[in-house]
This record gives sequence, structure tokens and C-alpha cells, in this order.
Amino acid sequence: MNVQAWTFVMVALSFALYIGVAIWSKARSTGDFYVAGSNVNPVVNGMATAADWMSAASFISMAGMIAALGRDGSVYLLGWTGGYVLLALLLAPYLRKFGKYTVPDFVGDRYYSQLARVAAVVCAIFVSFTYVAGQMRGVGIVFSRFLNVNVSYGVLIGMAIVFFYAVLGGMKGITYTQVAQYCVLIFAYLVPAIFISLMMTGNPIPQMGMVGKGADGSYLLERLDGLSEALGFHRYSGDHMSMINVLCIMGALMIGTAGLPHVIIRFYTVPKASAARISAGYALLFIAILYTTAPAVAIFARTNLLETVRYDENGEQRDLKYEDAPDWFLNWEKTELIKFNDKNKDEAIQYRGEFSETPNELEVSNDIMVLANPEIANLPNWVVGLVAAGGLAAALSTAAGLLLVISTAVAHDLLKGWAKPNMSEKKELLAARISAGAAVCVAGYFGMNPPGFVAEVVALAFGLAASSFFPAIVMGIFSKRMNKQGAVSGMIAGIGFTAAYILFYKYIRPDLDEAKIWLWGISPEGIGVVGMCINFAVSVVVCKLTPPPPEDVQRMVDEIRLP
Repeated sequence: MNVQAWTFVMVALSFALYIGVAIWSKARSTGDFYVAGSNVNPVVNGMATAADWMSAASFISMAGMIAALGRDGSVYLLGWTGGYVLLALLLAPYLRKFGKYTVPDFVGDRYYSQLARVAAVVCAIFVSFTYVAGQMRGVGIVFSRFLNVNVSYGVLIGMAIVFFYAVLGGMKGITYTQVAQYCVLIFAYLVPAIFISLMMTGNPIPQMGMVGKGADGSYLLERLDGLSEALGFHRYSGDHMSMINVLCIMGALMIGTAGLPHVIIRFYTVPKASAARISAGYALLFIAILYTTAPAVAIFARTNLLETVRYDENGEQRDLKYEDAPDWFLNWEKTELIKFNDKNKDEAIQYRGEFSETPNELEVSNDIMVLANPEIANLPNWVVGLVAAGGLAAALSTAAGLLLVISTAVAHDLLKGWAKPNMSEKKELLAARISAGAAVCVAGYFGMNPPGFVAEVVALAFGLAASSFFPAIVMGIFSKRMNKQGAVSGMIAGIGFTAAYILFYKYIRPDLDEAKIWLWGISPEGIGVVGMCINFAVSVVVCKLTPPPPEDVQRMVDEIRLP
């Protein structure tokens, strides 16, 4: 069978599995819809959390970004994995002991204020929509290549699928669907990585293969460094990003992980606080399997790409003629995620970096590297189809979790918690499903018109989470003196500054972002750390100038921290 046929088979089988699980685990109460009845096993929850968190950015875009950035791309690995350690130690057990459904629930009750609840709802919706745009874009990219349709049509197909199992099953359906999706995505990620590692280095362990020797006896990284420099790119293993920007991006991703509402809500699905800590540990283990493999996938993909467009013929380096371009190149060119512009009309593909005297004629999206990797390496067609199914599993699992956060924020926190406190459980469940449906439509629009490539969009969402939720949650747990005035002021100041900075550089003056002319040398992906510091500072100052919380709230804070 050809690639398209295998893709249909793999995607159809995986989707049949997801939809079957969603029907089996249909939510029948608000407890099922919001927190899966709070009786999920920690191992199962750890696997579901890993799938929830390993989004299209992790599966599709992260290795592509590392392939493009080289060593600088390690900030994404360190930030996203480090965030889970922070989450397990600082937040998960305490929030589970608090025992409510959502982060706005915690913020509203801890800060004894409906204004605080509404501010948290707005932040949750804002962060989630930014994040879900990246997921829907990832879905569109997968479908566009393997169904030979435009990216926008791919997004529409993904919207229909997410709508079905997110709206029907709620958190209960999503939890068990995500377990199936984790199994699919991790198998789909590892199989081609092992194949390619064997082909390029003879070592079946990708993590060992990337630092080993290739078939020609040279170290793979040395070969990649040489290829990169010969074509005018940065040395792959070199350090090119400023230290302040490295620290800020890593900090924003790490802190943002611990403040993401769709991740935190997962720890409400286990029976007790100790189980929340255990499930965070399992999630870190399941995540590490993919994250330690990603740098190897990046190195294999980058080397294969450069050796395809710049090959050795009788000891002489030559550029690939367009008429000799392999099938994978032509197939991806149809999606417009690879673009060739023959500027000098020599019909040869000059792929060049910024340090080359020859102008670059090839644009390659970071988002295609993982998906195209099996095709570039000439792996069997069934492997290519498997990777497509894995990419969809990664994007759809996170999209479902985010859509649930949005629907919960509207139905439970905004309507039930503020506007209509006397509404029945049946009406609340209906409102949640309607909200999820509306959220799918908005997410689809942002998926068709994203502010950047997948991992970049997701990084912006992490910065927004870091600047809004994280300080309010940490101070809510560890400071009895923090009051509602301080928390609300801090959240507004933090997310306001961060959002304004991102909008300025991404929409108002994108030319400054492309030229890397940033305030204090910090990119929009890392500015969330500054927003977080502003949040903390404003919260503390306002808190000192206003009355302390009531005695019952201070006792509640003490009780949350008791073992």
C-alpha cells in the first residue's frame, strides 16, 4: 500500500479506538464531566497527563525547532520537563487537597472574591485559546499532508473529531481517551526514531545513536556541524542565543507548565493528595521517554535534510536539482510548508543560511521535520502512516483538555459560580457542552490563522500562564497574608504586560521581532518571566496596603498545607 493508504488505515484505527473509549466512558454527571469522578488511578492519570501535556508542540514541532535552533533548542526540553518537577512539588498535592474542580474555583474561594474568580476565568480562557490554536494548527498540518488537502480543511476535520469526544465524554471520556492516545503517540514517535538510528549509526537506541558514529566512521554531530557551516548556517552544536533570553524562555516554559489550567485540572481526577503527587511522578516518567528522544530525532532529521539538498558526488558537494527532488519533497511542497524559489534560475535547490554569500532559495517549516523524517529516510510506508496517527493523537489529546478547561471556566466558574448560582446540574452540564462546542469553533479559527508555528504559539501560552496563574496559586498556598486585592491586581498587571508585549512584537511591529530587537534582549517567548515578576511585585505591594484576609481563609490556607 502507498503512504496515503497506510495513513488512512492507521488514523482510522486510532480514531475508532478513541471514539469507542469516549462512548464507553460517557460523562453522566458534572463530577464525571469536570474531574472524572475523582477516582482515576495515579498510573492511568500519569499517562493521561503525559498525553494531555505532550501536545502538537512536543510531538510535531519541538524536534523541528531543535533541528532549526541546534543547541539553543534545549531551552524547550529543560523548561517543559523542569516545569513538571515544579508542579509536582509546589502545586499538585495542595490543589488536590483543596478539592474543587478548577483553578478559578481555587482562586475564587482562596481570595474570597467573585472578582478574583472572574479574573481567573478570563486568564484561563485567554491562555487556553492561545494554546489550543497551536494544537489545531498541528492537526491541520497532519491532515494537509496525508489527505492532500489545504491546511484549513485539515483544521476543520480536526474540529469535528475533537467536538465529538470532548463534548460527549467530558473529563471522564478525555482521561481514558488520552491513555489510548499516549500509547499511540509514544509508539509512533519511537518506532521511526529507532529505525533511523539503526540506519544512520547502527545503534537501536536513539539517545546513544545521536552522539555515536555514522556509517562513514565520523561522529554524527561533527558531520552535522560541518554540513551546517558549509551551507552558511550556525554551527549546530554551538551556543548562539543570549544567556538572558535562554534563562527567560526556560523560566517562562517551566513556570508556565506549573500554571497551565488544563494540566492542573488533571490532578483533581485522583482520589487524594498523595495520589496527585504520585501521578505527577508517573507523568514525568512517561514524558521523559519522548523528551529524551526528541534531540536525536532533530539531529537525524536535520542531517538527512541537509544531505538530501546538498549531496556528495565523487568527492564534490553538489546542490540537488529540482527535477531530481525526491517524492517526499514534492509531496510536502504541495502543502506550502516547503517552498522553493529558484532565484538564480539554475534549477538547483540552494538551501543556505544567513552566513552564506549565496541567497537562500528554500523555506522549510519547523513543523514538518518529525512528520517528514520517515519519508526523508525512506522508511516503510506503514511507519509514515503511524507517525501521522501519532501526530494527530498528540494534537487532539491536548486540544480536548484545553477545550474542557474553556467549557468548565464558562459553565462552572462563570455561570454556576457567579452569574447563575442556582442553576441545576443538568443545565450546567448542558452549558458546559455548548461552551465546548463554541470553543471548538473559535479554536478552529485560530488554527487556520495562527500567530506563528506550533511550538512558538504554545510557548506564548506558557508565558501568559506564568505571568497570570502561577503567582496567584503559589501565594494562595504559601502566604496567609495574601489577600484578594493583591492577587487580582497582580494577575491583571502580569498578564496585561505580557499580552501587550506579545501583541506588540507579533502583530504591531513583527519586523522588530524578526530583527530580534527586543526590550532587555528578551524575546516574546520569554517575557512571561518578567510578567510573573511584575505580578509578584504588584501583589505584595497591594497586599501590604490593604487589610489581611479573614480568619477562616487564613485557617483554610494552614489546612491545605497539612500532610
